[in-house]
Amino acid sequence: MTISDTTTTDATGTTTRPWLDAGLPVDERVQLLLDEMTIEEKAGLFFHTMIAIGDLEEPNPVFATPSAREFLETKQMTHFNLLGAAPTGREIAAWQNALQRLAASTRLGIPVTLSTDPRHSFSENPGASILAGPFSQWPETLGLAATRDEALVERFADIARQEYTAVGLRVALHPQVDLATEPRWARQTATFGEDAELSGRLGAAYIRGFQGESFGPGSVSTMTKHFPGGGPQKDGEDPHFPYGREQVYPGGGFELHLKPFEDALAAGTRQMMPYYGMPVGTEYEEVGFGFNKSVITGLLRERFGFDGLVCTDWGLISDSEIFGQPFPARAWGVEDLTPRERMKKVLDAGADQFGGEANPELLLALIADGEVTEERIDVSARRILREKFELGLFENPFVDEDAADDIVGRAEFRAAGEDAQRASITVLANDGALPFARGVMLYIEGIDAEVAASFGEVVATPAEADLAVIRLQAPFEERATMFENFFHAGSLDFAADVVAHVREIAAAVPTVVDVLADRPPILTPIVDAAAAVTVNWGASGAALLDVLSGAVAARGRLPFDLPRSMAAVEASRPDVPFDTADPLFRFGHGLSL
Repeated sequence: MTISDTTTTDATGTTTRPWLDAGLPVDERVQLLLDEMTIEEKAGLFFHTMIAIGDLEEPNPVFATPSAREFLETKQMTHFNLLGAAPTGREIAAWQNALQRLAASTRLGIPVTLSTDPRHSFSENPGASILAGPFSQWPETLGLAATRDEALVERFADIARQEYTAVGLRVALHPQVDLATEPRWARQTATFGEDAELSGRLGAAYIRGFQGESFGPGSVSTMTKHFPGGGPQKDGEDPHFPYGREQVYPGGGFELHLKPFEDALAAGTRQMMPYYGMPVGTEYEEVGFGFNKSVITGLLRERFGFDGLVCTDWGLISDSEIFGQPFPARAWGVEDLTPRERMKKVLDAGADQFGGEANPELLLALIADGEVTEERIDVSARRILREKFELGLFENPFVDEDAADDIVGRAEFRAAGEDAQRASITVLANDGALPFARGVMLYIEGIDAEVAASFGEVVATPAEADLAVIRLQAPFEERATMFENFFHAGSLDFAADVVAHVREIAAAVPTVVDVLADRPPILTPIVDAAAAVTVNWGASGAALLDVLSGAVAARGRLPFDLPRSMAAVEASRPDVPFDTADPLFRFGHGLSL
C-alpha cells in the first residue's frame, strides 16, 4: 500500500490530491498541498516531539505521551522522535506501518516523519541516545574518531541508513559535530573529539553515509547539531539543566567551533539543531541559541546560506516532568517570558520546528492574535513539507516488515560494527605486558567469564593469575536526580577507593586497566600503577581481548588530549582545544602492539 492508493477522485475523475503526482516538481507539489491546508494543519507541522512504540489508541504510560491518534487527529502533528527500543526490527516496522496507516486516514493523508537519537552504540540516555538492541552495535562517535578512518565512518553511516530505513526511521538527530574542548563536558561521547579538522572531515563522511549519493527515497536526513557548537560549556556542565546554561569563550574561540558545521553544510546536511546553551560575553544576544536571531538568522541563514530545516533542541517552551522530577523549560536567558512569548521568539529567530513540544494551540493563538503571520508560517511549512516530499514519504511511507528483520542486525553489519570496536581501542601505555599469550591464567573484572575463557584460564583471585584485566568507567559525580545522572559531569578524578583497588591488584599481578572514556579521565594514578592502560568508547569484552592478545592489531588514536590533573582542567579555557597544561597523553597518541 502507498499513500497514492488512498487518493480519491471527484465526479469528473479529477484527483482531489494533486500533490501526489510524483511527476510534478517538488516545489509545485509543496504549494499545491500548502494551498489545501487549514491553519490548524499547518500549525501541526511545527511540532516534533517524542513517541514510543505501543497501542496507537492509548497514551504511553512509560513516557507520559498522548496516544498516537490524539497526536495525529487532534493536534495534527506528523513529526515524532522515536523513544526506546523494540526486540526486533519487525516489531518497529509493524508499529511504524500502523502509524502511517493512521496518518493516511486523516483528511490530507500527510505521512509521518520518524526521527531518532543515535541507536547503534553502548549508551542509554533517554535525552541523548538509545542502546543498540536489535541494531548492529558500534563504538560511540568518539570511538569512530579514534579510528581516524573516513571510509569506516561512511560505511557505518551507510549501514545505519539501511537499518533505519528498514524500520521507517527517516531523520537522524545526529551527527553531533561539537568540539569537545571542555574536558568535563557531559555530551562529548557523541562528538568526533577535540580537533576541528578531524571533526569536520569525519562529520562530512557521516552525513554522506546517511544521506547517500543523492538525497531521496533511500536517504536518512541528517539533523546536524548543536549549532554553533556546544563544547564551550562553563565548568563543563550540561545545559539540559539551569546550572549549565552558559557557554563562555575566554579564548575568543567562537569562530573555531563553526568549522565542523561549515564542513557539514558543504556535505549537504539537510537539517540543523541549535544548542540549549546561551553565549556569554560575545557579540551575540545572551539567550539560548534556539531563541537567538543573531545566530540562527544572522549566522546560519544569512552568512552560511542555509535554507534547510532548523529544529530546536527539546523542551525550550514548556516545563516538564522527567522520571517524576520537575524540570523547567530550557528557556535560558528568556526564563521571564511566557511559553507563548518564547514560541514567538523562536519563530522570530528563524527556526522552523519546536523540538520536544506538542502544543500547537499556543501557535494557533499567536496566529489568531496577529502576532505571527500566516506568511511566516508558510515559510517554515514549505521547508518541512519539502523534506517529506524529497524523502519519498508521499509515494510510500510503508516498509517491508519481513525485510526489516533481515536488514536490522544483519550478520555482516554486526561484524562490521565489531571490527570498528576493535579498531577504536587505544593503547596508551604498555610496559611489555601486551600482547599477552593465549592460555595464560587471567583474573578479570568487567568482562564475562565465558568470553575470557576462550583467551585463557579464568581464576578467582589476582594471586592465582599471570595477568589481570579490569575494566573501569571514566569518573563522574553523582547528581540529585535520575535524569541528571545520565549526563556524566563534574570531576574527572577517580575516587580514592577505585585507585586503591587498582593498586592492590597491580601489586599482586601485572594488570591491564581498560577505561570507557566517555570523557577524558585523569589517568595519572592508574598509569603509575598498571602494567598497561587502554581506553575504549564502546567495545565488547571479546573485542578488547582480541586487541590485548594481539589477535587484532591495536589501531586506535586519541580523539582528545588526556589531562594530567583536575587542576590543569580547571585552569584551561573551555573554548580552546588542547588547552590543558602538560597533558598526560596528547591527541593522536596510541601505541601499536
